[in-house]
Amino acid sequence: MSAPPVYLDHAATTPVRDEVFAAMAPFFGPRFGNPSSVHRWGREARVALDEARERLAVCLGANADEVCFTSGGTEGDNFAILGVYRTLRHRGRTAAITTPIEHKAVLAAAHQVVHEGGEERLVRVDDNGLVDSAHFAALLDQRAAVASIMWVNNEVGVIQDIPALAAQAKAAGVVFHTDGVQAFGKVPVNARTQPFDLLTISGHKIGAPKGIGALYIRRDTPLEPLLHGGSQDRGRRPGTENVAFAVGLAIAAELLLAEHEQEHVRLMALRTALEEGLRARIPDAVIHGAGAPRAVHVVNVSIPGTNSESLLMALDLRGIACSAGSACQSGSVSASHVLSAMHVSPELANAALRLSLGALSTPECIARTVDVLGALADKVRQPKAAPVFETVEF
Repeated sequence: MSAPPVYLDHAATTPVRDEVFAAMAPFFGPRFGNPSSVHRWGREARVALDEARERLAVCLGANADEVCFTSGGTEGDNFAILGVYRTLRHRGRTAAITTPIEHKAVLAAAHQVVHEGGEERLVRVDDNGLVDSAHFAALLDQRAAVASIMWVNNEVGVIQDIPALAAQAKAAGVVFHTDGVQAFGKVPVNARTQPFDLLTISGHKIGAPKGIGALYIRRDTPLEPLLHGGSQDRGRRPGTENVAFAVGLAIAAELLLAEHEQEHVRLMALRTALEEGLRARIPDAVIHGAGAPRAVHVVNVSIPGTNSESLLMALDLRGIACSAGSACQSGSVSASHVLSAMHVSPELANAALRLSLGALSTPECIARTVDVLGALADKVRQPKAAPVFETVEF
Protein backbone atom coordinates (compact mmCIF):
# COMPACT_ATOMS: atom_id res chain seq x y z
CA MET A 1 0.00 0.00 0.00
CA SER A 2 1.50 3.34 -1.05
CA ALA A 3 1.99 6.15 1.46
CA PRO A 4 -0.50 9.04 1.35
CA PRO A 5 0.66 12.16 -0.51
CA VAL A 6 2.38 14.97 1.38
CA TYR A 7 1.57 18.62 0.62
CA LEU A 8 4.27 21.04 1.81
CA ASP A 9 3.46 24.00 -0.44
CA HIS A 10 1.02 26.00 1.67
CA ALA A 11 2.90 29.24 0.89
CA ALA A 12 1.85 28.71 -2.74
CA THR A 13 -1.82 28.04 -2.01
CA THR A 14 -4.08 26.43 0.56
CA PRO A 15 -7.23 24.29 0.30
CA VAL A 16 -10.53 26.13 0.62
CA ARG A 17 -11.92 25.49 4.07
CA ASP A 18 -15.25 23.67 4.38
CA GLU A 19 -16.75 26.53 6.40
CA VAL A 20 -15.70 29.01 3.72
CA PHE A 21 -17.19 26.93 0.92
CA ALA A 22 -20.46 26.55 2.83
CA ALA A 23 -20.72 30.30 3.46
CA MET A 24 -20.10 31.05 -0.22
CA ALA A 25 -22.46 28.46 -1.70
CA PRO A 26 -25.74 30.47 -1.53
CA PHE A 27 -24.22 33.25 -3.62
CA PHE A 28 -23.76 30.86 -6.53
CA GLY A 29 -27.47 30.01 -6.32
CA PRO A 30 -30.48 31.79 -4.84
CA ARG A 31 -28.54 34.83 -3.59
CA PHE A 32 -27.01 35.63 -6.99
CA GLY A 33 -27.95 39.33 -7.16
CA ASN A 34 -25.75 42.21 -8.29
CA PRO A 35 -25.01 44.40 -5.25
CA SER A 36 -25.44 47.54 -7.38
CA SER A 37 -29.06 46.68 -8.21
CA VAL A 38 -31.83 48.32 -6.21
CA HIS A 39 -34.30 45.42 -6.18
CA ARG A 40 -34.42 42.81 -3.42
CA TRP A 41 -31.89 40.48 -5.03
CA GLY A 42 -29.44 43.35 -5.30
CA ARG A 43 -30.14 44.58 -1.78
CA GLU A 44 -29.57 41.09 -0.42
CA ALA A 45 -26.19 40.91 -2.17
CA ARG A 46 -25.27 44.41 -0.95
CA VAL A 47 -26.01 43.49 2.65
CA ALA A 48 -23.77 40.41 2.36
CA LEU A 49 -20.96 42.40 0.74
CA ASP A 50 -21.11 45.17 3.34
CA GLU A 51 -21.14 42.62 6.14
CA ALA A 52 -18.10 40.84 4.66
CA ARG A 53 -16.24 44.14 4.45
CA GLU A 54 -17.08 44.99 8.05
CA ARG A 55 -16.03 41.57 9.33
CA LEU A 56 -12.74 41.67 7.44
CA ALA A 57 -12.11 45.19 8.71
CA VAL A 58 -12.43 43.95 12.29
CA CYS A 59 -9.84 41.26 11.54
CA LEU A 60 -7.44 43.94 10.25
CA GLY A 61 -8.08 46.45 13.02
CA ALA A 62 -9.49 48.80 10.39
CA ASN A 63 -12.62 50.73 9.51
CA ALA A 64 -14.91 49.17 6.91
CA ASP A 65 -14.35 52.04 4.45
CA GLU A 66 -10.62 51.32 4.56
CA VAL A 67 -11.03 47.82 3.08
CA CYS A 68 -11.00 47.44 -0.70
CA PHE A 69 -11.62 43.97 -2.14
CA THR A 70 -9.23 42.95 -4.93
CA SER A 71 -8.51 39.87 -7.03
CA GLY A 72 -5.52 38.95 -4.85
CA GLY A 73 -1.98 39.85 -3.89
CA THR A 74 -0.67 40.92 -7.28
CA GLU A 75 -3.47 43.42 -7.85
CA GLY A 76 -3.16 44.75 -4.32
CA ASP A 77 0.59 45.29 -4.62
CA ASN A 78 0.28 47.01 -7.99
CA PHE A 79 -2.62 49.15 -6.81
CA ALA A 80 -0.68 50.33 -3.76
CA ILE A 81 2.59 51.20 -5.49
CA LEU A 82 1.35 52.58 -8.79
CA GLY A 83 -1.69 54.23 -7.26
CA VAL A 84 0.41 56.26 -4.82
CA TYR A 85 3.14 57.04 -7.36
CA ARG A 86 0.69 58.29 -10.00
CA THR A 87 -0.98 60.53 -7.43
CA LEU A 88 2.18 62.05 -5.96
CA ARG A 89 4.46 62.35 -9.01
CA HIS A 90 2.85 65.70 -9.84
CA ARG A 91 4.10 66.95 -6.45
CA GLY A 92 7.69 65.99 -7.24
CA ARG A 93 7.61 62.69 -5.37
CA THR A 94 8.66 60.25 -8.07
CA ALA A 95 10.62 57.48 -6.33
CA ALA A 96 9.39 54.04 -5.23
CA ILE A 97 11.46 52.37 -2.51
CA THR A 98 11.48 48.62 -2.07
CA THR A 99 13.88 45.72 -1.47
CA PRO A 100 15.49 43.15 -3.76
CA ILE A 101 13.74 40.30 -1.91
CA GLU A 102 10.15 41.30 -2.64
CA HIS A 103 7.55 39.27 -4.48
CA LYS A 104 7.71 39.85 -8.23
CA ALA A 105 4.39 41.70 -8.06
CA VAL A 106 6.10 44.47 -6.07
CA LEU A 107 9.31 44.46 -8.08
CA ALA A 108 7.42 44.57 -11.38
CA ALA A 109 5.31 47.49 -10.12
CA ALA A 110 8.50 49.34 -9.14
CA HIS A 111 9.89 48.66 -12.62
CA GLN A 112 6.70 50.15 -14.06
CA VAL A 113 7.32 53.29 -12.03
CA VAL A 114 10.65 53.61 -13.86
CA HIS A 115 8.91 52.99 -17.19
CA GLU A 116 6.57 55.88 -16.40
CA GLY A 117 9.46 58.25 -15.68
CA GLY A 118 9.99 57.64 -11.97
CA GLU A 119 12.77 56.06 -9.96
CA GLU A 120 13.20 52.69 -8.28
CA ARG A 121 15.33 52.50 -5.13
CA LEU A 122 16.36 49.21 -3.52
CA VAL A 123 17.14 48.90 0.18
CA ARG A 124 20.01 46.61 1.10
CA VAL A 125 19.36 43.43 3.07
CA ASP A 126 21.83 41.38 5.11
CA ASP A 127 22.72 37.69 4.82
CA ASN A 128 19.57 36.74 6.75
CA GLY A 129 17.33 38.89 4.55
CA LEU A 130 16.75 41.63 7.11
CA VAL A 131 16.40 45.20 5.85
CA ASP A 132 19.22 47.66 6.55
CA SER A 133 17.18 50.28 8.41
CA ALA A 134 19.91 52.93 8.16
CA HIS A 135 20.03 52.53 4.39
CA PHE A 136 16.23 52.68 4.30
CA ALA A 137 16.27 55.94 6.25
CA ALA A 138 18.80 57.41 3.82
CA LEU A 139 16.46 56.75 0.89
CA LEU A 140 13.48 58.50 2.51
CA ASP A 141 14.06 61.93 0.99
CA GLN A 142 11.74 64.56 -0.48
CA ARG A 143 11.50 62.72 -3.81
CA ALA A 144 10.26 59.43 -2.31
CA ALA A 145 6.57 58.75 -2.92
CA VAL A 146 6.00 55.23 -1.62
CA ALA A 147 7.95 52.52 0.19
CA SER A 148 6.90 48.87 -0.08
CA ILE A 149 8.49 46.21 2.12
CA MET A 150 7.18 42.67 2.53
CA TRP A 151 6.25 41.74 6.09
CA VAL A 152 7.00 37.99 5.86
CA ASN A 153 9.15 36.87 2.95
CA ASN A 154 7.36 34.34 0.78
CA GLU A 155 10.50 32.29 0.06
CA VAL A 156 12.44 32.20 3.33
CA GLY A 157 9.84 33.30 5.91
CA VAL A 158 11.97 36.12 7.38
CA ILE A 159 9.91 38.67 9.33
CA GLN A 160 10.70 42.36 8.90
CA ASP A 161 10.06 44.90 11.67
CA ILE A 162 7.26 46.51 9.71
CA PRO A 163 5.94 48.75 12.52
CA ALA A 164 9.40 50.32 12.93
CA LEU A 165 9.98 50.69 9.18
CA ALA A 166 6.51 52.17 8.68
CA ALA A 167 7.19 54.67 11.47
CA GLN A 168 10.43 55.71 9.70
CA ALA A 169 8.52 56.31 6.49
CA LYS A 170 5.75 58.18 8.26
CA ALA A 171 8.26 60.53 9.90
CA ALA A 172 9.67 61.30 6.43
CA GLY A 173 6.23 61.88 4.88
CA VAL A 174 6.47 58.79 2.67
CA VAL A 175 3.47 56.50 2.14
CA PHE A 176 4.24 52.99 3.41
CA HIS A 177 2.86 49.75 1.93
CA THR A 178 3.52 46.22 3.09
CA ASP A 179 2.81 42.99 1.25
CA GLY A 180 1.16 41.06 4.07
CA VAL A 181 0.17 38.02 2.01
CA GLN A 182 2.34 35.62 4.04
CA ALA A 183 2.08 37.64 7.26
CA PHE A 184 -1.66 37.87 7.89
CA GLY A 185 -2.57 35.28 10.51
CA LYS A 186 1.11 34.48 11.18
CA VAL A 187 2.20 37.73 12.87
CA PRO A 188 0.13 40.38 14.68
CA VAL A 189 -1.41 42.73 12.09
CA ASN A 190 -3.43 45.68 13.36
CA ALA A 191 -3.97 48.86 11.38
CA ARG A 192 -5.25 50.63 14.48
CA THR A 193 -1.98 50.27 16.39
CA GLN A 194 0.61 49.93 13.61
CA PRO A 195 1.49 52.84 11.31
CA PHE A 196 1.45 51.25 7.84
CA ASP A 197 -0.72 53.05 5.28
CA LEU A 198 -1.44 50.17 2.90
CA LEU A 199 -1.54 46.39 3.41
CA THR A 200 -2.11 43.63 0.88
CA ILE A 201 -3.66 40.24 1.73
CA SER A 202 -4.66 37.29 -0.48
CA GLY A 203 -7.49 34.85 0.13
CA HIS A 204 -6.03 31.66 -1.28
CA LYS A 205 -3.16 31.76 1.20
CA ILE A 206 -5.57 31.50 4.15
CA GLY A 207 -8.24 28.98 3.14
CA ALA A 208 -10.35 31.19 0.85
CA PRO A 209 -10.59 30.76 -2.93
CA LYS A 210 -8.13 31.98 -5.53
CA GLY A 211 -9.18 35.27 -7.09
CA ILE A 212 -10.01 37.29 -3.96
CA GLY A 213 -7.92 39.50 -1.73
CA ALA A 214 -8.02 42.91 -0.12
CA LEU A 215 -6.03 46.10 0.12
CA TYR A 216 -6.22 48.01 3.37
CA ILE A 217 -6.12 51.75 2.56
CA ARG A 218 -5.73 54.09 5.51
CA ARG A 219 -8.07 57.07 5.29
CA ASP A 220 -6.62 60.04 3.38
CA THR A 221 -3.91 57.95 1.71
CA PRO A 222 -3.31 59.40 -1.78
CA LEU A 223 -4.22 56.60 -4.19
CA GLU A 224 -5.24 56.78 -7.83
CA PRO A 225 -7.36 53.80 -8.99
CA LEU A 226 -5.89 51.35 -11.47
CA LEU A 227 -9.24 50.72 -13.16
CA HIS A 228 -11.89 53.09 -14.47
CA GLY A 229 -15.52 52.66 -15.37
CA GLY A 230 -17.77 52.57 -12.33
CA SER A 231 -18.46 53.88 -8.85
CA GLN A 232 -18.12 50.61 -6.97
CA ASP A 233 -16.01 50.65 -3.81
CA ARG A 234 -16.12 54.45 -3.65
CA GLY A 235 -14.60 54.59 -7.12
CA ARG A 236 -11.40 52.89 -5.99
CA ARG A 237 -12.10 49.61 -7.83
CA PRO A 238 -14.89 49.80 -10.40
CA GLY A 239 -16.63 46.67 -11.60
CA THR A 240 -19.28 44.31 -10.24
CA GLU A 241 -18.12 43.01 -6.89
CA ASN A 242 -17.37 39.33 -6.30
CA VAL A 243 -19.83 38.88 -3.44
CA ALA A 244 -19.38 35.13 -2.93
CA PHE A 245 -15.59 35.35 -2.71
CA ALA A 246 -15.70 38.43 -0.47
CA VAL A 247 -17.91 36.50 1.95
CA GLY A 248 -15.45 33.59 1.80
CA LEU A 249 -12.45 35.83 2.50
CA ALA A 250 -14.10 37.34 5.58
CA ILE A 251 -14.98 33.90 6.99
CA ALA A 252 -11.47 32.58 6.30
CA ALA A 253 -9.91 35.59 8.03
CA GLU A 254 -12.09 35.16 11.11
CA LEU A 255 -11.29 31.46 11.37
CA LEU A 256 -7.59 32.13 10.89
CA LEU A 257 -7.42 34.63 13.73
CA ALA A 258 -9.60 32.54 16.04
CA GLU A 259 -7.22 29.60 15.64
CA HIS A 260 -3.99 31.60 15.47
CA GLU A 261 -2.48 30.78 18.86
CA GLN A 262 -3.21 27.06 18.69
CA GLU A 263 -2.06 26.80 15.08
CA HIS A 264 1.13 28.75 15.82
CA VAL A 265 2.10 26.25 18.50
CA ARG A 266 1.27 23.30 16.24
CA LEU A 267 3.22 24.61 13.26
CA MET A 268 6.18 25.63 15.41
CA ALA A 269 6.47 22.06 16.66
CA LEU A 270 6.27 20.73 13.09
CA ARG A 271 8.84 23.22 11.82
CA THR A 272 11.21 22.35 14.65
CA ALA A 273 10.83 18.63 13.90
CA LEU A 274 11.43 19.25 10.20
CA GLU A 275 14.55 21.36 10.69
CA GLU A 276 16.02 19.15 13.40
CA GLY A 277 15.28 16.06 11.32
CA LEU A 278 16.95 17.51 8.24
CA ARG A 279 20.01 18.63 10.19
CA ALA A 280 20.35 15.18 11.77
CA ARG A 281 19.85 13.31 8.50
CA ILE A 282 21.78 15.79 6.29
CA PRO A 283 24.33 17.54 8.55
CA ASP A 284 25.52 19.99 5.89
CA ALA A 285 22.00 21.16 4.96
CA VAL A 286 21.71 24.97 5.07
CA ILE A 287 18.51 26.62 6.33
CA HIS A 288 18.28 30.12 4.93
CA GLY A 289 17.34 33.03 7.17
CA ALA A 290 17.84 30.93 10.30
CA GLY A 291 19.56 33.84 12.04
CA ALA A 292 16.52 36.11 11.76
CA PRO A 293 12.97 36.03 13.12
CA ARG A 294 10.91 33.77 10.84
CA ALA A 295 7.27 32.88 10.40
CA VAL A 296 6.50 29.34 11.54
CA HIS A 297 5.23 28.03 8.22
CA VAL A 298 8.22 28.42 5.86
CA VAL A 299 11.48 26.47 5.74
CA ASN A 300 13.93 27.19 2.93
CA VAL A 301 16.72 24.63 2.84
CA SER A 302 19.63 23.90 0.50
CA ILE A 303 21.31 20.51 0.29
CA PRO A 304 24.84 20.99 -1.10
CA GLY A 305 25.65 18.85 -4.10
CA THR A 306 22.04 18.68 -5.35
CA ASN A 307 19.84 20.90 -7.51
CA SER A 308 16.29 22.04 -6.95
CA GLU A 309 14.83 20.86 -10.22
CA SER A 310 15.98 17.26 -9.84
CA LEU A 311 14.91 17.10 -6.20
CA LEU A 312 11.47 18.57 -6.94
CA MET A 313 10.81 15.98 -9.63
CA ALA A 314 12.10 13.13 -7.46
CA LEU A 315 9.99 14.27 -4.51
CA ASP A 316 6.91 14.61 -6.69
CA LEU A 317 7.35 11.06 -7.96
CA ARG A 318 7.35 9.97 -4.31
CA GLY A 319 4.17 11.91 -3.54
CA ILE A 320 5.75 14.91 -1.80
CA ALA A 321 4.86 18.41 -3.04
CA CYS A 322 7.02 21.44 -2.31
CA SER A 323 8.65 24.18 -4.39
CA ALA A 324 11.92 25.91 -5.15
CA GLY A 325 10.57 29.32 -4.15
CA SER A 326 7.72 31.52 -5.30
CA ALA A 327 4.88 29.83 -7.16
CA CYS A 328 4.59 32.79 -9.58
CA GLN A 329 7.33 31.81 -12.01
CA SER A 330 5.21 29.92 -14.57
CA GLY A 331 6.51 26.58 -13.37
CA SER A 332 10.14 27.50 -14.00
CA VAL A 333 12.93 26.53 -11.65
CA SER A 334 15.70 29.11 -11.54
CA ALA A 335 18.01 30.60 -8.93
CA SER A 336 16.01 32.65 -6.44
CA HIS A 337 16.41 36.43 -6.60
CA VAL A 338 15.70 36.41 -2.86
CA LEU A 339 18.60 34.10 -2.05
CA SER A 340 20.89 35.98 -4.43
CA ALA A 341 20.11 39.24 -2.61
CA MET A 342 20.93 37.45 0.67
CA HIS A 343 24.40 36.69 -0.75
CA VAL A 344 23.77 32.95 -0.99
CA SER A 345 26.20 31.28 -3.40
CA PRO A 346 24.81 30.23 -6.80
CA GLU A 347 25.48 26.57 -5.94
CA LEU A 348 23.37 26.73 -2.77
CA ALA A 349 20.72 28.94 -4.36
CA ASN A 350 20.28 26.37 -7.14
CA ALA A 351 19.85 23.64 -4.52
CA ALA A 352 17.15 25.40 -2.47
CA LEU A 353 13.75 23.93 -1.61
CA ARG A 354 10.86 25.73 0.08
CA LEU A 355 8.87 23.48 2.39
CA SER A 356 5.81 25.34 3.67
CA LEU A 357 3.50 24.09 6.38
CA GLY A 358 -0.21 24.49 6.97
CA ALA A 359 -3.54 22.78 7.46
CA LEU A 360 -2.52 19.54 5.73
CA SER A 361 0.77 19.16 7.64
CA THR A 362 1.13 16.38 10.24
CA PRO A 363 3.99 14.80 12.18
CA GLU A 364 3.77 11.81 9.82
CA CYS A 365 4.22 14.12 6.81
CA ILE A 366 7.31 15.65 8.38
CA ALA A 367 8.87 12.30 9.26
CA ARG A 368 8.30 10.95 5.78
CA THR A 369 9.70 14.07 4.13
CA VAL A 370 12.88 13.90 6.22
CA ASP A 371 13.35 10.21 5.35
CA VAL A 372 12.75 10.69 1.63
CA LEU A 373 14.89 13.82 1.36
CA GLY A 374 17.69 12.15 3.27
CA ALA A 375 17.61 9.10 1.00
CA LEU A 376 17.53 11.28 -2.12
CA ALA A 377 20.47 13.35 -0.90
CA ASP A 378 22.47 10.19 -0.23
CA LYS A 379 21.67 8.84 -3.68
CA VAL A 380 22.42 12.04 -5.58
CA ARG A 381 25.63 12.78 -3.71
CA GLN A 382 27.00 9.25 -3.61
CA PRO A 383 30.47 9.27 -5.17
CA LYS A 384 30.49 7.50 -8.49
CA ALA A 385 32.84 4.52 -8.66
CA ALA A 386 36.00 5.14 -10.66
CA PRO A 387 35.90 3.50 -14.11
CA VAL A 388 37.77 0.22 -14.37
CA PHE A 389 40.09 -0.05 -17.38
CA GLU A 390 41.26 -3.46 -18.53
CA THR A 391 44.69 -3.90 -20.03
CA VAL A 392 44.41 -4.99 -23.61
CA GLU A 393 47.43 -6.45 -25.38
CA PHE A 394 47.84 -5.79 -29.06
